[in-house]
Amino acid sequence: MRVGFYLLQRDPVERALPQIAAKAMETGQRMLVVSGDAGLLDRLDAALWSEKADSFLAHGRADQPHAERQPILLSQQCEATNGARLCALADGEWREEVLGFERVLLFFDDARRVAARQVWRSLDALENVEREFHEQQGGRWRKVA
Repeated sequence: MRVGFYLLQRDPVERALPQIAAKAMETGQRMLVVSGDAGLLDRLDAALWSEKADSFLAHGRADQPHAERQPILLSQQCEATNGARLCALADGEWREEVLGFERVLLFFDDARRVAARQVWRSLDALENVEREFHEQQGGRWRKVA
């Protein structure tokens, strides 16, 4: 399992996540995007429609019909009814349920930095977990650890 820690320094998650989701879709991956904040899910829904001027990122909500067909599924729960093996925690909250995914992306800002460090350390106790730390530089993500 790979866990990517994404420090939001420049852009909010509504700008950062669609860029990463687009790359995931280019490689044929399905993604589950989780947030306990319904308002954030609404903003992400709008951002996935408008991130690219010439297209949109196909997605849907877990509480709407045909959730299982969606390449990107927005949900308040860590249940990948779309078969996703990639889970993005958009609200910065770690959930133990994500441990069954192949890859997890934890987006967090400075206010959640201490909590993210605690999650990083807690993963030391688990076998077969590869961690990565990414930060924004000049509008792009750079892996720094």
